[in-house]
Amino acid sequence: MTWQEYGQDLEANLRDLHARVHRGAYRAMPTRRAYIPKPDGRQRPLGVAALEDKILQRAVVEVLNAVYECDFLGFSYGFRPGRSPHDALDALSVAICRRRVNFVLDADIRDFFTRLDQGWLEKFLEHRIADRRVLRLIQKWLRAGVIEDGEWSETKEGAAQGASASPLLANVYLHYVFDLWAEQWRRRHAHGEMILVRFADDYVVGFEHRGDAERFLAELRERFAKFGLELAAEKTRLIEFGRFAAPDRASRGERKPETFEFLGFTHVCAKNRYGRFKLKRATSKKKMRVKLKSVKAEMMRRRDLPIPEQGRWLSSVLVGHYRYYAVPDNSEALHGFRRRVARHWRRALSRRSQKGQMTWQRMRALEARWLPQPRILHPWPAVRFDANTRRRSPVR
Repeated sequence: MTWQEYGQDLEANLRDLHARVHRGAYRAMPTRRAYIPKPDGRQRPLGVAALEDKILQRAVVEVLNAVYECDFLGFSYGFRPGRSPHDALDALSVAICRRRVNFVLDADIRDFFTRLDQGWLEKFLEHRIADRRVLRLIQKWLRAGVIEDGEWSETKEGAAQGASASPLLANVYLHYVFDLWAEQWRRRHAHGEMILVRFADDYVVGFEHRGDAERFLAELRERFAKFGLELAAEKTRLIEFGRFAAPDRASRGERKPETFEFLGFTHVCAKNRYGRFKLKRATSKKKMRVKLKSVKAEMMRRRDLPIPEQGRWLSSVLVGHYRYYAVPDNSEALHGFRRRVARHWRRALSRRSQKGQMTWQRMRALEARWLPQPRILHPWPAVRFDANTRRRSPVR
């Protein structure tokens, strides 16, 4: 059923859904399995929920958000009201620049949404939610199964990535499995300073001492194994990073510090004009390649459309890219993205005619007319972080 069909008699449909939920007659529909390509070439499974399931999940999430917002810790940013990826990026930047961070744990949870243990999740929910009706609703969504190629299959583990309730359920799971444990570890076992920033299943942990970092990583593997999770070995690294990383490595005759990626940005140890440490953030090359590949494919599909229509679409693509990536110190990557988009546009226009390639003179005129120049849209991390937190610590 589509939104348009459901909306033709919206009030009656909603009253009927409300009544079925209250008398226990509501039945969750299986999710439809779909796949989208991942940057590493694999396929990411998504679960497309039925329309009424989406409506009810959204309503339950609104209620549970009010409950769990009192519990979630300050370094958790993913899919929470009033918190964005840039808030997490700001907190990480400020923590690295202001705290004694010398080592960074760059780790990744392998297939988190598909390996999440439903039994543990239900126990975590029961720990905070007393209403059995709400718990039964969540159980119905978890056990509704999936339909793929017309065949139904049972889902004994995981939560459907893409469903309205999944981000909150993931936050609840990681709140108990990771956040509370990591906060306790920081207070009881760390010998030096330690910072944490988490956005959904992406997180970064910074340490003052290497010994703390190595012990934390070893115990984190054991902690995750207890709850059915696993760190991706090929994506888990402990790197030397921070204010003193470059001079310390240079004194040992080693190369400049490694970089790490978080929320689409590559984080680099750099220097400002005065020679002091600066955390530089640049668009992830991997993310940029994926985006340019999709722009190229779509541009070839649209190459026979009128130029103004193509220009308006490309303008919207660039504006959307700038809104996320236009952070201070990232101008070079923004201009590079615009140049490559223009190159793909010229190639598409040259292929739709046998009269020859689009001249660079005309192409520059089209660029000036339709492709907006990048400009920095976000403030420096410390400015926004201090305004939002009144200079409170990024970890509570």
